[in-house]
Amino acid sequence: MMLPLKLEAVSFLHVIQPLSIEIEPGPSTIILGANGAGKSVLMRLMHGLLPPTSGRISWRSKGRQAMVFQRPVMLRRSALANVVYALELAGLADAEKVAMEALQEVGLAHLAHRPARVLSGGEQQRLALARAWALHPEVLFLDEPTASLDPSATREIEAVIRAFDAAGTKIVMATHNFGQARRLADEVIYLHQGRVLERAPVEEFFSKPATAEAAAFIKGELPWA
Repeated sequence: MMLPLKLEAVSFLHVIQPLSIEIEPGPSTIILGANGAGKSVLMRLMHGLLPPTSGRISWRSKGRQAMVFQRPVMLRRSALANVVYALELAGLADAEKVAMEALQEVGLAHLAHRPARVLSGGEQQRLALARAWALHPEVLFLDEPTASLDPSATREIEAVIRAFDAAGTKIVMATHNFGQARRLADEVIYLHQGRVLERAPVEEFFSKPATAEAAAFIKGELPWA
């Protein structure tokens, strides 16, 4: 297992203030915070898409990880070919067979040969999850994966996320959706103005927030990030 992930005195420009956290294997970690709190930037730092302006990010060992964004990029090819391409980039064998299995897992096997860009928003997000599933990642980063989806599509995405969790993949997800956090989280990291103000088991965070900012955020009374 590649975890733990350690961020030591990491900062990024003025968006993320210096912070130190460690992400362990096992329980699902949800990063909560208002819009502009720095959730997306923190996720990209963790995944290595952004270099920190100060501090250090380290893993125990190298391993496979994947990230799914709020608006996934779809290649101009079929759903199946989108997954095959990801597998080929990773240098994995039996790409087409594994890709079909991944599409089956997310309920898209019947759309395997349909152009990815004509799929609905929920289907495209499940396709993005299929690309991740095919890689069998040890860690899956999810950046607001259902923010633009209707309740039905959201339920389908959450079912796939639970399947990742059940398969042993560490879930690290950013959201501002309280209901989703309650449904999917084991622990919550609360981010406010680029700072980690709280880290607690999910029910403890919602029932007994330790800071005034978190309490106001939960009540919907916090007008800023």
